Amino acid sequence: MIDRYLYEKVLEYQKIFPAVAILGPRQCGKTTLARMITDRQDEFIYLDLEKNSDLAKLTDPELFFNNNQHRKFCIDEIQHRPDLFQSLRSEIDRDRRNGRFLILGSASKELIRQRAESDILN
Repeated sequence: MIDRYLYEKVLEYQKIFPAVAILGPRQCGKTTLARMITDRQDEFIYLDLEKNSDLAKLTDPELFFNNNQHRKFCIDEIQHRPDLFQSLRSEIDRDRRNGRFLILGSASKELIRQRAESDILN
């Protein structure tokens, strides 16, 4: 089954990399897959950047990450805040624990360009 394959693959990548990205078109199951993963790991903070309340939490990303330094983060709809890639790169350089960030976004040329420039999702 494809869902199980993807689920296992993301878990595998979380053991290897500080950040794992799930990119794809809208409504393809990215959030469902991420919820399957984050719901089974208590330490995750799930942020949906289509919600103003979650956007507000990242007004000062450095402060937010520092205040939650022992947690993991799932950031959904990151294409709404491509400027976060710079903060994520700095945070990952500061603390390279694997599996800290699960990043979801609709594939767009802009998001892919930001990803390539930040080089954090390889």
